[in-house]
Amino acid sequence: MTSRRPWKARARARAVGGLLTAACAAAVLAGPALAAGGSYVFDGGTAAEQQQVRDALAASSFNWSVVPGTVTVHIGTYAADEAVPGEIFLDARLLDSGPFAWGIVQHEYAHQVGFTLLDDAARARVTDALGASTWCYTDGPVLGHDRYGCERFASTLAWAYWQSPANCMKPAALGAESSGMTPAPFRALLAALLGPAAQPTTAPRYATRRTAGVRR
Repeated sequence: MTSRRPWKARARARAVGGLLTAACAAAVLAGPALAAGGSYVFDGGTAAEQQQVRDALAASSFNWSVVPGTVTVHIGTYAADEAVPGEIFLDARLLDSGPFAWGIVQHEYAHQVGFTLLDDAARARVTDALGASTWCYTDGPVLGHDRYGCERFASTLAWAYWQSPANCMKPAALGAESSGMTPAPFRALLAALLGPAAQPTTAPRYATRRTAGVRR
């Protein structure tokens, strides 16, 4: 989920974020990961947990490298997972679940796309196309997590570019949050907004692979 933390209320945003995780049922700074997997650095997490993030982004056919700058991925003990501009916070216990976590990782990174690449006009267009009335938390009344355009955007992007039965962002799991548009029209919309960079890349088939050393 995204967060209102840059404008305050991080704790409340994390509490709301717990709904997303439920629906899907020693700090170190690593070198940046590059190419289609995006440009990011890690703050915290074991080698196995960091690998789960890499695998999650590599499983998607979305070109995460369109996000400008370097994103810091914090891995630790958090009440819920969230994203703010330039940062993502992931609970280590979620990553320890293996591929189940990948859809959520993609969802949080998709928020970086919304933060950096969509202007107000694009956000309004996406909000309408996905059947929402409000883009995000600072734009109107307090709503349910799945009623914000920014959350529908992140979940739909995660599903549209990784249509695996293992993806917890699939409409069967999230309902309206990721079913506002089917994948092909959504990818076409994103291509219209972002240009060729939004065209799917060839992604590895990671749907059932598990990383060695992940705790159970």
